[in-house]
Amino acid sequence: MCLIVFAWKLMPECPLVLAANRDEFFNRPSQPAHWWDDHPFVYAGRDLEAGGTWLGVNRSGRFAALTNIRKGSDKRLDARSRGELVAKFLQSDVSAEDYLVNVKDHAAEYNGFNLLLGDHQRSFWFSNEGETSTQQLEPGIYGLSNGSLDTPWPKVLRSKAQFSSLLCQGAPDDAYFEMLADTTRAADGRLPDTGVSLDWERLLSPICIESPDYGTRASTLLRVGSGGQAQLIERVIR
Repeated sequence: MCLIVFAWKLMPECPLVLAANRDEFFNRPSQPAHWWDDHPFVYAGRDLEAGGTWLGVNRSGRFAALTNIRKGSDKRLDARSRGELVAKFLQSDVSAEDYLVNVKDHAAEYNGFNLLLGDHQRSFWFSNEGETSTQQLEPGIYGLSNGSLDTPWPKVLRSKAQFSSLLCQGAPDDAYFEMLADTTRAADGRLPDTGVSLDWERLLSPICIESPDYGTRASTLLRVGSGGQAQLIERVIR
């Protein structure tokens, strides 16, 4: 998952509205969102290579999502799969705070990640980059890509602005998916420097990424209501 934009507790009837794109190499096998056979109360896509997921909910209204931290070639090959962090939260019934204490204790075993999780009452963000700390989120609109929370990359700023407008308009679902399909690239002067080549920075700069081998594979719209009821709509692109 490489882009998440969401509104937290801005609408009493719907504490969470979240729109997200999953970016991945096309040759990595995965399944679209479904109720898992081995954990029937979990609804999420599934990475068939490592068994975890990038975004999902469960029947009690718990949600979790993950993005990787982009740091060029600085990647450990012996690290644990980050997708298990989302899956294990959805499979458990421990509080978000207790779960994140355990995540923090083992954070160094993973390559860089952002973890967003919670329920209809509270939500939290955690990253193992820099000073590892847990942040309980206040009401607002947030953007999360492959940097830290609300890092002002062009795709984060662009998606937050469009998302905010759609919320104010009470826009239909299709409008959110149109936003997530935006392939506009950022100007070179606005690109971040994340340790990859300029060509890769350009390729990765749109909300929706297109290339022969890597890109946006699925878009998701998630709502969690005030009673904990959740609706997750996924559109698989490739």
